[in-house]
Amino acid sequence: MRRRAIPLVLFAFAACGPGDSGPAPEAAPVPSPSPFLYVWAGAEGEGESDFLAVIDADPVSERYAEIVASVPVGLKGMAHHSEHVMPDGDTLFVNSFRAGATFLIDVSDPYAPRVAGSFRGMGDYTYPHTFERLPGGNVLATFQTRGEGNAVAGGLVELDPSGGFVRAVDVADPVDPEIRAYSVTPIPKIDRAVSTTSDMWGEATGSSFQVWRLSDLSRIATVRLPEGPAGTGHLDPAEVRLLPDSVTAVLTTFRCNMYLLRGLETEAPRAELVYSLPWETYDTDQCGIPLTRGRFWVQTWAHASGSALVSLDISDPARPVEVDRLTGDEIGLTGYWEPHWISMEPDGDRIVLTSSSGETVHRVLVLRLDPETGDLSLDPSFRDPDSEVPGVRFDRSVWPHGAAGPARPHGSVFARPGARTDRAP
Repeated sequence: MRRRAIPLVLFAFAACGPGDSGPAPEAAPVPSPSPFLYVWAGAEGEGESDFLAVIDADPVSERYAEIVASVPVGLKGMAHHSEHVMPDGDTLFVNSFRAGATFLIDVSDPYAPRVAGSFRGMGDYTYPHTFERLPGGNVLATFQTRGEGNAVAGGLVELDPSGGFVRAVDVADPVDPEIRAYSVTPIPKIDRAVSTTSDMWGEATGSSFQVWRLSDLSRIATVRLPEGPAGTGHLDPAEVRLLPDSVTAVLTTFRCNMYLLRGLETEAPRAELVYSLPWETYDTDQCGIPLTRGRFWVQTWAHASGSALVSLDISDPARPVEVDRLTGDEIGLTGYWEPHWISMEPDGDRIVLTSSSGETVHRVLVLRLDPETGDLSLDPSFRDPDSEVPGVRFDRSVWPHGAAGPARPHGSVFARPGARTDRAP
């Protein structure tokens, strides 16, 4: 917003004659902080339920960092991904992966969220994983497999906003026999979508990405990633993010390679390895969810030598440059942690973070990204009342929806709902 305001101010001065100050330029509005965090959490105890928790995320609120509401979905199934950002409207898609179940959570009243719908398979397609909104409100989803078991690759499925089936296409391709549909990223500006392949069950080991024509879901190409010097970093392609032009795409693998995707608008797309972080074994090492904001790329990186969030300047996407690294020591941790999920506050500078294992596995943390420098820092005020430990803890026994055991937070997004945000219970 500040960069956009500069040429307007210069124009206002240039239009004024000598000695005439002219009308004062209007300051660009500063977005207010997102007042809520929606956190999708997996129950740990037998007989308990995965649930969506609502956290007060307004820094000036008396209830800041308090869990103000929660809604169970009625099953325990390893709560996994939500949508990566809160979409327009009041419904959030979340999935309990191991149960093969997806839920639509209505958050039009953040203090009383409710389950508005659910589904498991769509025809033969099973185990939904990632959900991305399309222009107009439909959802493009990946389903890992077809049928029972893990023998047949799944597909891309387009859903309407209420979770109804629209169309689907298989992802299986002999170019990469190990394909399992993991994530998908629509690129409407060039009528494309890019999907990746990683097996949530840890059996198949894919090494490709696929390019689709978004308008009809026809496959353009399946492309194997170049190996790189380590020989393994190309395996398990994970996430694709778009840069500020909404066209340039970068792909990361769980084994910590970073690829610039070229020629997506053509019939012959390709990938160029542009950056790597150390990776040795999934026992301790993994690159999880990334995000972009302006010219910066933020990557979660778990490693035995010291996990971190890594901030990269991607002004030249072919030559990323590390600008900052936020380590466990800097946020008061004493042991291993595995940062995994991050999501950026729309129009803000805050990042929500959850972890796969280690010291922060039961905590939701809020960080800050300096939009000018790319520096990362902890929000020390986001913590449970009377706690000396940063973050909101999910290893508790009482929740707004009732007594229940600890849960692991995973998919989490900032939100600015369109209705009833000023009501407190």
